This record gives sequence, C-alpha cells and structure tokens, in this order.
Amino acid sequence: MTLGESLSLARFCFRFRRRLESQPVHCRTAGSGVSDRRLGIRRDKHDLLEERGSVDSQLIATLRLALVSGVGPRTRQALLSRFGDSATVLAASLSELREVDGVGAKLAESIRRASEEVDVESQLAICREQNVRIVTDADDDYPRLLREIHDPPAVLFVRGGLQPSDAMSIAIVGTRHATHYGLRQAERLASGLSRAGLTIVSGLARGVDAAAHRGALEASGRTLALLGSGVLNVYPPEHDELARAVISNGALLSETPPMHPPKSGSFPQRNRLITGISLGVIVIEASMRSGALISARLAMEQGREVFALPGRVDSRASTGCHRLIRDGARLIESVDDVLEELGPLVEAAPTDTGQVVHHPAELKLNEQEQAVLSAIGSETPIIDEVIVLSRLPTQRVLATLSVLEMRRLVRRLPGNRVTRI
Repeated sequence: MTLGESLSLARFCFRFRRRLESQPVHCRTAGSGVSDRRLGIRRDKHDLLEERGSVDSQLIATLRLALVSGVGPRTRQALLSRFGDSATVLAASLSELREVDGVGAKLAESIRRASEEVDVESQLAICREQNVRIVTDADDDYPRLLREIHDPPAVLFVRGGLQPSDAMSIAIVGTRHATHYGLRQAERLASGLSRAGLTIVSGLARGVDAAAHRGALEASGRTLALLGSGVLNVYPPEHDELARAVISNGALLSETPPMHPPKSGSFPQRNRLITGISLGVIVIEASMRSGALISARLAMEQGREVFALPGRVDSRASTGCHRLIRDGARLIESVDDVLEELGPLVEAAPTDTGQVVHHPAELKLNEQEQAVLSAIGSETPIIDEVIVLSRLPTQRVLATLSVLEMRRLVRRLPGNRVTRI
C-alpha cells in the first residue's frame, strides 16, 4: 500500500470513527517509559503524603506507574483493563500482575516495588517549586486531540498554560538544517495561521521548528512546544529565551519528568505528541532521511491531515516534501490552502471566556465582526435582517460581510442572502 493510499484510508477511518463516537472519551493507553529512580524512599513517607491530602492520591498513583521503566502505552492499557486504575495496579500481587499480557516477572517486580522505589515526592516538589503543572489523562484540560491517539501519555508536565482554543492547532515541522527559504516559509505560514486563530505546534528544535514558534509569536498568537527532554531542561540550550517566550504565549509540554535530559530515544516518542495534539501537520523542507517524514507517517496513522510545502526541484532539502506530495499529502502554498482543508475537521471549541467558535478564524474577530456573525446565526437570512439584528449601520455591515467572506467565514447566496460556512 502506498503512502497515498494509506493516507486516504486513515482519513476515512478517522472521520468515520469520530462520527460514531458520541460517548465521552475514556482514558486509554499511556506511559512515558522513563527510567525509575531507586532512591530508597520508604513507603510510609508516600503514604503520609497521601493521607495529608496535599496531593490527589490517584495523581500520585498515575505518576508512579508512569515512572516505572518498562510500562509503555500498551502495557499500561492492559494493566488498566485488568485492574481499573493505577492505584489498584500498584497494589496488585506479583501473581496477579503476571497474568496481564506483556508483564513478565521482572516488570511485575518493578511495578510491585514502585511505591517504595519510584521517587514521586521529589518530582512533585520540583513541580511545586518551579511552577510546573502535572496534567493527567483524567483531567478536564488534558488536550482533547491527544485522547484520540492509540498511545496518549498518562502524564504531561506543563510550563505555561493550556487553553480550550488549543484544540484548533496545526503542527509545523521540518529539517533542523533549514535553508533561508525554509525558515522564511515556516515563519510566514505560522504567522498567517496564527492570525487565523490556530495554535502553532512544534518541537522547539533548530531550523523549521524554531521558525514556526517565532512566526506565531510575531503574530501575537499561541504556540505549544512538545519537548523530547524535560520542561526544565530545554534543548537545545540556545533556545532558552525562545522557550520563555513560548511559555508566556502558550506552553512547553513533555511526558518526561521536568529535569529529564535530552536522549535520542525520546525524540521519536515526542514526535507522536506533536502530531497527536494537532489537527494536521505541515512539513517544510525535509530530506529523504528527515525525522519530519516520521512525523508525517505518524500523523497519517493518527488520522491527521498531512500537508507539504514544495521547494526547488533541485533542492535536496525538499526531496522528502516532494515525495510526500507524490504519495498523497496535500500540496500547500498559502494559509488559505491549509484553512480550506482543516475547515471540515474543526469541531466547535470554547475559548477561555466560554465563547463557542466553529472556525479558527472566529478566534480573531473584533466586536463588529462578532455582531454580524451572530446576527447570521445558523440560518440563511437576507442581508437586511442581518443589518437589523446586528444594530450596525448598513455600510458597516456590508463592509464587514466582505471581510468575513474573504476570511471564509460566510458565503453570499442568491436572493441577497448570506450563510455561515
């Protein structure tokens, strides 16, 4: 099966599944797989912490299980299916644990001893001192789109803030060795998509990632950086200032503990979060060996849209993008190309003020534009009715309708009528 056929099948399956899903999403597989730290913390110390009620006991259990080496997404799913929750998993006997698919004697022993040997207290202390939030897949503000992937993390460490509007997000990825063309295009697209109301997601790496974050920041938009290291151990170190700007206008996120060092194995795992938290991924400059192509394949497997920006035909930096386009990725040249494709995938999402929006561009409306859009509602009124309901002068309504039409939020119909798109 070619990448193009796989993309089509993945999109169909993803959209069909979303139509069927009318029940709340339940917690699914997770687990960071980071190493446990055998520091000899006595269990009674942890028990005292829980009895004080200073931290939710289920959060402690979730964090403990996530920090056990060898408990990956599939294993955690199997454990939770068998025992119900993390606390019950940790209290299970060795024989009970070994009955679970994928749990051998060594892993069962690690899980059984986690309450004594996994240093949860120090991680909680670091998070409190450094203002790092711990968000679990049981929390309301856990990113909605991440719940849809087959291996969401049990825990996210967050510096900055998450907002409901971040559900309208697009990832921009590409080579670390970007050309001037690639950097300029990444900033241009990130800036334009940010002005249209989308949150820009990337990995804070050198090259295209950094340009995407900067483009969003220049447009005063929101941006999220998914890290392969801990959120208190920014990599590369020269991006520390950029990371602080991201925190002020979005968030740094990682499934690894705050001080976790950057390791090569962490970055492929991180890539699934970049694509998983986004409606789609834009690939800008990627050679045939680029990790951005791995992100594109992950996006395809997750049912996300895959976009590719073409480059010069003789540029090795764009060979991967051209291959993606040949295999079925959407060729894009402008912000409008992306918005046209994302429109049908965007579900109603509330802003931080509670306002519900149906299109990313609605996040950037002024009061006048909001009034006209509200007057149109879900019907197809004649323009005279919009003028009356909006309580704005005729010429102002007509001018505003033109702006909304250019932003692909409304469409004029025969009979002097108008409708929302």
